[in-house]
Amino acid sequence: MPRSVRIKPRPARTSSSIVSAPFEPTIDVGQRLRVIRAERGLSIRALAGMSHLSVNTLSLIENGHTSPSVSTLQQLAQSLQMPMTTFFETDHGEKKVVCQRSGQRPRASFAHGTIEDLAAGMSRFGAEPLIVTLAAHADSGRHPIVHTGREFVYCLEGQITYTVDTETYLLEPDDSLLFEAYLPHHWKNPNTAAARIMLVLCPMDLRENPTERHFVT
Repeated sequence: MPRSVRIKPRPARTSSSIVSAPFEPTIDVGQRLRVIRAERGLSIRALAGMSHLSVNTLSLIENGHTSPSVSTLQQLAQSLQMPMTTFFETDHGEKKVVCQRSGQRPRASFAHGTIEDLAAGMSRFGAEPLIVTLAAHADSGRHPIVHTGREFVYCLEGQITYTVDTETYLLEPDDSLLFEAYLPHHWKNPNTAAARIMLVLCPMDLRENPTERHFVT
Protein backbone atom coordinates (compact mmCIF):
# COMPACT_ATOMS: atom_id res chain seq x y z
CA MET A 1 0.00 0.00 0.00
CA PRO A 2 1.43 3.45 -0.87
CA ARG A 3 2.82 5.49 1.98
CA SER A 4 0.99 8.53 3.22
CA VAL A 5 2.35 12.00 2.62
CA ARG A 6 2.56 14.68 5.27
CA ILE A 7 0.98 17.76 3.80
CA LYS A 8 3.16 20.87 4.04
CA PRO A 9 2.18 24.31 2.82
CA ARG A 10 3.66 25.08 -0.56
CA PRO A 11 3.30 28.12 -2.78
CA ALA A 12 0.37 27.70 -5.12
CA ARG A 13 1.19 27.50 -8.80
CA THR A 14 -0.25 30.17 -11.02
CA SER A 15 -3.46 29.22 -12.78
CA SER A 16 -2.75 31.35 -15.85
CA SER A 17 -1.97 28.32 -18.02
CA ILE A 18 -5.27 26.78 -16.98
CA VAL A 19 -7.31 29.87 -17.73
CA SER A 20 -5.73 30.47 -21.13
CA ALA A 21 -5.96 26.85 -22.37
CA PRO A 22 -8.10 26.58 -25.52
CA PHE A 23 -10.98 24.50 -24.16
CA GLU A 24 -13.17 24.09 -27.26
CA PRO A 25 -15.78 23.09 -28.08
CA THR A 26 -17.79 23.82 -24.94
CA ILE A 27 -20.85 21.64 -24.48
CA ASP A 28 -24.14 23.37 -23.71
CA VAL A 29 -25.32 21.16 -20.86
CA GLY A 30 -28.76 22.76 -20.79
CA GLN A 31 -29.26 22.09 -24.50
CA ARG A 32 -28.13 18.48 -24.04
CA LEU A 33 -30.55 18.05 -21.14
CA ARG A 34 -33.42 19.35 -23.27
CA VAL A 35 -32.54 16.96 -26.12
CA ILE A 36 -32.21 13.96 -23.79
CA ARG A 37 -35.50 14.80 -22.08
CA ALA A 38 -37.24 15.07 -25.45
CA GLU A 39 -35.75 11.77 -26.61
CA ARG A 40 -37.19 10.11 -23.49
CA GLY A 41 -40.61 11.69 -24.13
CA LEU A 42 -40.55 13.44 -20.75
CA SER A 43 -42.12 16.77 -19.90
CA ILE A 44 -40.10 19.15 -17.78
CA ARG A 45 -42.60 18.59 -14.96
CA ALA A 46 -42.17 14.81 -15.22
CA LEU A 47 -38.39 15.11 -15.02
CA ALA A 48 -38.73 17.45 -12.05
CA GLY A 49 -40.72 14.78 -10.23
CA MET A 50 -38.21 12.05 -11.09
CA SER A 51 -35.15 14.07 -10.08
CA HIS A 52 -36.63 15.92 -7.09
CA LEU A 53 -35.56 19.20 -8.69
CA SER A 54 -37.95 22.10 -9.21
CA VAL A 55 -39.47 22.90 -12.59
CA ASN A 56 -37.97 26.38 -12.28
CA THR A 57 -34.47 24.97 -11.73
CA LEU A 58 -34.74 22.70 -14.76
CA SER A 59 -36.10 25.53 -16.89
CA LEU A 60 -33.19 27.80 -15.90
CA ILE A 61 -30.67 25.05 -16.78
CA GLU A 62 -32.26 24.19 -20.12
CA ASN A 63 -32.42 27.84 -21.15
CA GLY A 64 -28.82 28.53 -20.18
CA HIS A 65 -29.66 30.95 -17.37
CA THR A 66 -27.81 28.96 -14.69
CA SER A 67 -24.86 26.56 -14.63
CA PRO A 68 -25.73 23.30 -12.86
CA SER A 69 -23.50 21.92 -10.15
CA VAL A 70 -22.19 18.40 -10.57
CA SER A 71 -24.43 17.24 -7.74
CA THR A 72 -27.43 18.51 -9.72
CA LEU A 73 -26.25 16.62 -12.80
CA GLN A 74 -25.80 13.58 -10.58
CA GLN A 75 -29.48 13.73 -9.62
CA LEU A 76 -30.49 14.08 -13.26
CA ALA A 77 -28.21 11.28 -14.47
CA GLN A 78 -29.46 8.91 -11.79
CA SER A 79 -33.08 9.78 -12.58
CA LEU A 80 -32.50 9.19 -16.31
CA GLN A 81 -30.43 6.04 -15.58
CA MET A 82 -27.44 7.07 -17.66
CA PRO A 83 -23.77 8.02 -17.11
CA MET A 84 -23.25 11.67 -16.24
CA THR A 85 -20.82 11.98 -19.16
CA THR A 86 -23.82 11.62 -21.51
CA PHE A 87 -24.36 15.34 -20.90
CA PHE A 88 -21.00 16.00 -22.60
CA GLU A 89 -21.46 13.84 -25.68
CA THR A 90 -21.88 15.29 -29.16
CA ASP A 91 -21.18 12.12 -31.16
CA HIS A 92 -23.45 9.16 -30.49
CA GLY A 93 -21.51 6.77 -32.73
CA GLU A 94 -19.60 3.74 -31.48
CA LYS A 95 -16.04 4.53 -32.49
CA LYS A 96 -13.21 1.99 -32.33
CA VAL A 97 -10.51 4.67 -32.07
CA VAL A 98 -10.75 8.12 -30.49
CA CYS A 99 -8.06 10.71 -31.30
CA GLN A 100 -8.57 14.14 -29.78
CA ARG A 101 -6.50 17.19 -30.62
CA SER A 102 -5.64 19.74 -27.97
CA GLY A 103 -8.48 22.20 -27.53
CA GLN A 104 -10.98 20.07 -29.49
CA ARG A 105 -12.37 17.69 -26.89
CA PRO A 106 -15.88 18.07 -25.43
CA ARG A 107 -15.93 20.08 -22.23
CA ALA A 108 -18.72 20.79 -19.76
CA SER A 109 -18.55 23.68 -17.27
CA PHE A 110 -19.88 23.53 -13.73
CA ALA A 111 -20.07 25.80 -10.72
CA HIS A 112 -16.76 24.45 -9.33
CA GLY A 113 -14.81 23.54 -12.47
CA THR A 114 -14.92 21.68 -15.78
CA ILE A 115 -14.83 18.08 -16.99
CA GLU A 116 -13.44 17.05 -20.39
CA ASP A 117 -14.41 13.66 -21.81
CA LEU A 118 -11.40 11.86 -23.31
CA ALA A 119 -13.52 8.97 -24.63
CA ALA A 120 -16.26 10.89 -26.46
CA GLY A 121 -17.83 8.73 -29.16
CA MET A 122 -16.64 5.39 -27.76
CA SER A 123 -18.85 3.03 -25.77
CA ARG A 124 -18.32 3.04 -22.01
CA PHE A 125 -16.39 -0.11 -21.23
CA GLY A 126 -13.54 -0.83 -18.87
CA ALA A 127 -12.32 2.72 -18.26
CA GLU A 128 -13.63 6.26 -18.27
CA PRO A 129 -10.82 8.82 -18.79
CA LEU A 130 -11.49 12.45 -17.92
CA ILE A 131 -9.59 15.73 -17.61
CA VAL A 132 -10.94 17.60 -14.59
CA THR A 133 -10.27 21.26 -13.78
CA LEU A 134 -11.09 22.03 -10.15
CA ALA A 135 -11.83 25.51 -8.91
CA ALA A 136 -10.13 26.87 -5.80
CA HIS A 137 -11.14 24.99 -2.64
CA ALA A 138 -13.49 22.66 -4.56
CA ASP A 139 -14.03 19.28 -2.92
CA SER A 140 -16.05 16.08 -3.37
CA GLY A 141 -18.41 16.73 -0.46
CA ARG A 142 -18.96 15.43 3.05
CA HIS A 143 -19.62 11.80 2.18
CA PRO A 144 -16.80 9.46 1.10
CA ILE A 145 -16.92 7.91 -2.37
CA VAL A 146 -16.99 4.13 -2.81
CA HIS A 147 -17.29 2.11 -6.03
CA THR A 148 -15.92 -1.04 -7.62
CA GLY A 149 -12.74 -1.37 -9.62
CA ARG A 150 -9.76 0.95 -9.48
CA GLU A 151 -9.16 4.67 -9.76
CA PHE A 152 -6.15 6.45 -11.27
CA VAL A 153 -5.32 10.10 -10.67
CA TYR A 154 -2.53 12.07 -12.37
CA CYS A 155 -1.91 15.68 -11.35
CA LEU A 156 -1.35 18.00 -14.31
CA GLU A 157 -1.38 21.46 -12.72
CA GLY A 158 -1.78 22.89 -9.23
CA GLN A 159 -2.30 20.65 -6.22
CA ILE A 160 -4.96 18.21 -5.07
CA THR A 161 -5.30 16.13 -1.93
CA TYR A 162 -6.79 12.65 -1.98
CA THR A 163 -7.80 10.89 1.20
CA VAL A 164 -8.03 7.13 0.65
CA ASP A 165 -9.27 5.16 3.63
CA THR A 166 -7.33 6.83 6.47
CA GLU A 167 -4.34 8.11 4.48
CA THR A 168 -4.06 11.57 2.86
CA TYR A 169 -1.90 12.18 -0.22
CA LEU A 170 -0.83 15.52 -1.64
CA LEU A 171 -0.49 15.35 -5.42
CA GLU A 172 1.51 17.92 -7.35
CA PRO A 173 2.34 18.08 -11.09
CA ASP A 174 3.55 14.68 -12.39
CA ASP A 175 2.45 12.88 -9.20
CA SER A 176 0.01 10.00 -9.59
CA LEU A 177 -2.17 7.81 -7.41
CA LEU A 178 -3.72 4.40 -8.13
CA PHE A 179 -5.95 2.62 -5.65
CA GLU A 180 -8.73 0.09 -5.16
CA ALA A 181 -11.89 2.17 -5.37
CA TYR A 182 -13.83 0.16 -2.76
CA LEU A 183 -11.73 2.07 -0.21
CA PRO A 184 -13.62 5.19 0.95
CA HIS A 185 -12.05 8.23 -0.68
CA HIS A 186 -12.56 11.92 -1.30
CA TRP A 187 -10.65 14.75 -2.97
CA LYS A 188 -10.04 18.46 -2.45
CA ASN A 189 -8.23 21.36 -4.10
CA PRO A 190 -6.61 22.97 -1.04
CA ASN A 191 -5.40 26.12 -2.81
CA THR A 192 -6.72 29.47 -4.00
CA ALA A 193 -5.67 28.60 -7.57
CA ALA A 194 -7.32 26.13 -9.93
CA ALA A 195 -5.96 22.58 -10.27
CA ARG A 196 -6.09 20.20 -13.22
CA ILE A 197 -5.96 16.40 -13.10
CA MET A 198 -6.40 13.37 -15.32
CA LEU A 199 -8.88 10.98 -13.72
CA VAL A 200 -9.42 7.44 -14.99
CA LEU A 201 -12.31 5.52 -13.45
CA CYS A 202 -12.26 1.76 -14.00
CA PRO A 203 -15.46 0.30 -12.50
CA MET A 204 -16.06 -3.44 -12.63
CA ASP A 205 -19.83 -2.92 -12.81
CA LEU A 206 -20.81 -0.76 -15.82
CA ARG A 207 -24.12 0.10 -14.15
CA GLU A 208 -22.40 1.96 -11.34
CA ASN A 209 -21.69 5.23 -13.18
CA PRO A 210 -18.95 6.30 -10.73
CA THR A 211 -18.44 9.69 -12.39
CA GLU A 212 -21.46 11.25 -10.72
CA ARG A 213 -20.53 9.71 -7.36
CA HIS A 214 -17.19 11.40 -7.70
CA PHE A 215 -18.33 14.96 -8.07
CA VAL A 216 -20.96 15.50 -5.38
CA THR A 217 -20.75 18.94 -3.81
